[in-house]
Amino acid sequence: MEHLLEICVDSLESALAAQEGGADRLELCANLIIGGTSPSPALIRQVQEAVDIPVNVLLRPRFGDFCFTPAEQDAMVWEVEECRRLGVNGVVLGALTPDGRLDRALLSRCIEAAGPSLHRTLHRAFDLCRDPFEGLEDAIALGFDTILTSGQQARAEQGAALLAQLVEKAAGRIAILAGSSVNPGNLPVLAAAGVRQFHFSAKKQAESPMLFRREGVPMGLPVADEYLREYADAQLVAQAKAVLRAL
Repeated sequence: MEHLLEICVDSLESALAAQEGGADRLELCANLIIGGTSPSPALIRQVQEAVDIPVNVLLRPRFGDFCFTPAEQDAMVWEVEECRRLGVNGVVLGALTPDGRLDRALLSRCIEAAGPSLHRTLHRAFDLCRDPFEGLEDAIALGFDTILTSGQQARAEQGAALLAQLVEKAAGRIAILAGSSVNPGNLPVLAAAGVRQFHFSAKKQAESPMLFRREGVPMGLPVADEYLREYADAQLVAQAKAVLRAL
């Protein structure tokens, strides 16, 4: 099986850079600085019209845990329907029950809304579930095509042992997509675990064009530099592709 490189982006600029670097697929979201949330329909349409590679859309109504309120659950189902209407390649979503299992009821609703046309990725809510092997079987039974996971560690490289077990137990029934602190340097380690699909943001930083800056008045996270922007780096994506071709 050939390797697949998915780049996570939250802007049109990053989407274009990822495509230029040779990405095979995009995960489109908003607010990567907080782990990603659902992008606006406008951004989805903008990226869809600008790139030629498949676009999977993250559906996450807010920052934080993956135990969602009834209103958030309804919003997720609506977002799946909207993504299908917009003609994207797939959706990326996940949800947990309070006791740390996959929320089969909500995820079944989302899978049904997706229909057969949308690729379905279970996102890193999987990394917070209480039993990864139960989660694997639940994801397969629900009809997911892919699980995005770090092997239940902060960095995918640290989770290589579990990733190898997941690949073995999946036995081709579902794809294992390694994500979290993936970079060209650790791709060989992850590939040695049997992983064939890789996910990272390939970020570089750029200064804001703002000349006048009112310091000490944060508009969001006080720990974040709001005059520093992050974009996908086409050269870093190309480096990763070169590493994968050599494996």
